[in-house]
Amino acid sequence: MKAAVLFSGGKDSCLALHIAKQKGYNIRHLLSVIPRNFDSFMFHKPDEKLLKKQAEMLGIELIIEKSKGLKEKELDDLKKLLKKAKDKGIELIIVGGIASNYQGSRVEKICKELELKFYAPLWDYDGEKIWKELFENNFKVILTKIACEGISSEFLGKIITREMFEKLKKLSEKYKFRLDFEGGEAESAVVFMPGFKKPIKIDFDIIREDNYRSYLKIKNIK
Repeated sequence: MKAAVLFSGGKDSCLALHIAKQKGYNIRHLLSVIPRNFDSFMFHKPDEKLLKKQAEMLGIELIIEKSKGLKEKELDDLKKLLKKAKDKGIELIIVGGIASNYQGSRVEKICKELELKFYAPLWDYDGEKIWKELFENNFKVILTKIACEGISSEFLGKIITREMFEKLKKLSEKYKFRLDFEGGEAESAVVFMPGFKKPIKIDFDIIREDNYRSYLKIKNIK
């Protein structure tokens, strides 16, 4: 069965890709919707240059659909993207969703409309299980954006080690944010995972919007 991954380059979609490959799925494409705004209801907003470098390191063709990121209307952009995938012979869509019924139900509905199968290998994982699998499989994950009380900018752009994760865990207990960041508390990017030709290195500046919101402005990717 020919499959494609709805891919943001973050920890969840990359782990979903890895699990699907381990189960023998024939992954032919990475599918990305890139919203114009930072606060899309449906989609993580990746850096396009980094996204293309991740696809290059994986050796999998990337298909991008741009979106204004407007609530509900962005679903039309997703549908266009999934139609393109179907036209290329894709039969199954893999997603990295964990607990967002808002996102998962909408993607699954579009898949049904287009007669595409739907697979969410991480569904109902909790945050600790996600990170456990990331560490066990030698993923290198950085945070690219933070947007909640309790996560400081010191975590941005650095590979999250087990020690740093333990700090995040204690902070999550104190400030009540989710360790999987499903509530939009942070966004991530994978700079190495099984299947990468080599690790990705980035140069960046940190942009601070207010006391709780900061993000990486990527200057160079190697």
